[in-house]
Amino acid sequence: MVQEEYKKYLDEGIYAIQDGSYQNAIDLISKSIELKNDFAVSYFYRAVAYHAQNKLNEAMLDYTKAIKLNPDMTDAYYNRAKIILENNGSDEKLIKKAIDDLTKALELDEKFVDALFAMAAALKKLKNYHKALEYLERLLEIEPDAIHAKALKKLILQKYII
Repeated sequence: MVQEEYKKYLDEGIYAIQDGSYQNAIDLISKSIELKNDFAVSYFYRAVAYHAQNKLNEAMLDYTKAIKLNPDMTDAYYNRAKIILENNGSDEKLIKKAIDDLTKALELDEKFVDALFAMAAALKKLKNYHKALEYLERLLEIEPDAIHAKALKKLILQKYII
């Protein structure tokens, strides 16, 4: 019975996320976690809801918990890195932490296009332009028409690599 209950709350929480009802999603998924606190997917989706509400500390904690429970959760690494890169400007130490998460995400899925782009952007922030271009090239091999990747590549080549 408990197993069916936690899944019911989790499913309802995921539907609430899809509807944009983030606080309701958090409440439902929290009930799921109360019933079964060792299921990585629950923490991941609650983190997604927190992230959508810009409750970044809570999101980071839940992404981290999801990773501890399931070290192969590619999207949790990516989302955690995304929070760091979007909110910590040029803090080199934090950018390197984001790069570690993106490295892990790309180990798990080498064709994760969004992670390739985020890695290139992070490396650009660290002024490692040649390495950033390598990641953009990998991305463009997978998705030749990726507009943002083409634009970032052009910017790096024209502004930073002379």
